[in-house]
Amino acid sequence: MENNETTYLLIDGENIDATLGMSVLNRRPHPDERPRWDRILTYADSRFGRDVRALFFLNATSGQMPISFVQALIAMDYRPIPLAGTGTEKVVDVGIQRTLEALADRGPAHVLLASHDGDFIPQVEALLEIGSRVGVLCFREFLNAELAALVDQGLEIYDLEADVQAFQVALPRVKIISLEDFQPEDFL
Repeated sequence: MENNETTYLLIDGENIDATLGMSVLNRRPHPDERPRWDRILTYADSRFGRDVRALFFLNATSGQMPISFVQALIAMDYRPIPLAGTGTEKVVDVGIQRTLEALADRGPAHVLLASHDGDFIPQVEALLEIGSRVGVLCFREFLNAELAALVDQGLEIYDLEADVQAFQVALPRVKIISLEDFQPEDFL
């Protein structure tokens, strides 16, 4: 498939899991509190209206892979990318950076990146500069501020819980609510 026929969904698995556990829940997530990856894939398809090529980046530096999770990803049409490197290397981030650069080299693309990380700013800027449609899937309140500022250049931001509805349970988040969206009943 050509760049112009495909939406590339890149999942920074480490970052999403760490943000959910350390910043949202302040503990390890229970199974029912984890994102529903099939919902994210469906959202990418419906939002961008193209064939979705879903790449799920995993850190396999330890030499171990969560086989049952990898099999579940494959069953949902994700392509797991287990990367290994030296102990100090941010293998997932480097893998995503290289993938974003390769996409930019191929011309304008449709890209959804699930991450909160500012390490991808140069690659996202390069994609936006060539006319790519780029979105970030995240918890808005934890998105890197410099990455969020790229909204002025066309970056689209989608909240994993509110927009994507990737969770089966309501998460204990404290986030800014616009007055027009405020529903007192939600707090009573």
